[in-house]
Amino acid sequence: MKAIPLRQGFCLVLLCFGGLAPDRSSALAATDATARFHQLYSREWQWRQVQFAGGDDEDSQGPAADHLPRVDAASQAARERYWTDVLKELDTISEDQLDGEDPVNYEVYRQQIGVLLANERFRTWQMPFNSDSAFWSDLGFTARGHFTTEASYRDYLGKLRDMPRYFDEQIANMRLGLARGFSQPKIVLKGRDRAIADVVAQTGERNLFYTPFANMSPTLPAAKQASLRAEALATIAHDVIPAYAKLLSFMRDEYMKQARDTLAADDLPDGNAFYRAQISEYTTLDMDPDAIHALGLKEMAGIHQQMLDTIAQTGFKGSFAEFLQFLRSDPRFYAKTPDELLKDAAWIAKRVDGKVGDYIGRLPRRRFAIEPVPADLAPVYTGGRGGPGIYLVNTYDLPSRPLYSLPALTLHESSPGHALQMPLAAEIDGLPDFRRYSYISAYGEGWALYSEYLGVEMGMYDTPYERFGYLSYQAWRAARLVVDTGLHHLHWTREQAQTYLRENTALAEHEIETEVDRYIAWPGQALSYYLGELAIRDGRARAERALGEKFDIRAFHDTVLSTGSVPLPVLNRRIDRFIANGGATPYPPRQAAP
Repeated sequence: MKAIPLRQGFCLVLLCFGGLAPDRSSALAATDATARFHQLYSREWQWRQVQFAGGDDEDSQGPAADHLPRVDAASQAARERYWTDVLKELDTISEDQLDGEDPVNYEVYRQQIGVLLANERFRTWQMPFNSDSAFWSDLGFTARGHFTTEASYRDYLGKLRDMPRYFDEQIANMRLGLARGFSQPKIVLKGRDRAIADVVAQTGERNLFYTPFANMSPTLPAAKQASLRAEALATIAHDVIPAYAKLLSFMRDEYMKQARDTLAADDLPDGNAFYRAQISEYTTLDMDPDAIHALGLKEMAGIHQQMLDTIAQTGFKGSFAEFLQFLRSDPRFYAKTPDELLKDAAWIAKRVDGKVGDYIGRLPRRRFAIEPVPADLAPVYTGGRGGPGIYLVNTYDLPSRPLYSLPALTLHESSPGHALQMPLAAEIDGLPDFRRYSYISAYGEGWALYSEYLGVEMGMYDTPYERFGYLSYQAWRAARLVVDTGLHHLHWTREQAQTYLRENTALAEHEIETEVDRYIAWPGQALSYYLGELAIRDGRARAERALGEKFDIRAFHDTVLSTGSVPLPVLNRRIDRFIANGGATPYPPRQAAP
């Protein structure tokens, strides 16, 4: 006779005696649900780390590895099967039986798995780049990493040796995309081969991927440094440059010639469903494109009136269009050198340091550097980018980098924006790793845009021009609701989108062109900013009304930042809980210094 496992036998005995008391039964069911949920997300997270070990982007390096991730079709199919099974198992766990923070964990995790699965089902891996970022440029961030041990250098060399396999898989994937009409639009591909060609042309120590070996850690013996440098030069010549050369030929001879002539996401295979999935991923909301478009037009009208009021404060007597032309052409509003732009950004960030503690109670331990966008990325890159430990400022084409917008840009990308929020999430004790190290655009970009708004209260906009720069940035993000849905749902032309930004914001012409190409190539992502900011501002207004004099701005911001990156409906419920708790801070009081 087959033995009955102990737990099963215990349950059979209970059944024989009429079952458990209701409260005891519920407690055991809740314990079982909690255990199964924790086991599921822990197992999947560890599996995910193995799957994407060696991957990298500008925000953070993936788990350490001596290879790059597998991206071939078979691996993608295996991931789709795995996440399908995870979702099925998740469906067997009742959210009602979870307590503490786990109901929130459940919602966040379910949304995360849903996004991963949707991208597999729509086969987005067949289009592994856009006009903003690409797998070949992401590797450039690996090359600019900081290595201190022999093991870290050897991991890096392993990735370099793995490039031919990795690039072959990416090329095969892109061919599959071309075959079914799932590609980037031809119109945004001009110049996208430049960064690839630069790597091919740079031989020996001039090559980008030799960067970590130019100034090696002094803790390594000189002989070891010499050996690693020689190995790097050989690997760059044998593996890196041939891989990039093959990719360059494919991009120029196949992809750029065979890419689609249409612009809209709606025009892709199953395009309407794909665009709705992108909206859901980036906004975490179930919103119709027409509703988003209408909201954008409404918000733009309100911001435009504020812009007119601010123009009046400057004393300018011309029309709105003439004021924009004045801003775009007067040399007083532009840095003369890259160093001047970087130093102005640093001065703004340092001023924030003196104020931010009055608005946020818990600040991250990690600091950030301010550096220029790498030269190979700068021509097609945004004006700035922030993340853990870094605020990148684009010093390319200085006449397109107005100083009157620099305070808003700095608040968004550095502190209290991305370079504060992302490290803080990683430092929060008690959150599962899938919340500490993941990024939801609506939350992250919403917080960063709200940080620009917070700059008004912090007194960061010293002149009417800087105030106008802030409003122009607000208009720019509200305009994205109009432009993104216009391009991908209403079939706007590229010229229509550019004209809309040109007539409604103070963006420079170069930035207008790069931004519109970014929206064309990255459907839905541009919607996350303004919708995310609206959620935070609406939640704050709700809390201020409900709490009155008990409202504490530091406790409110701590509540928003303590969640990690979460979907907007989850954030709204957390704010409701903050109100119900009387506006209390989410953190225990700090112990007084001895």
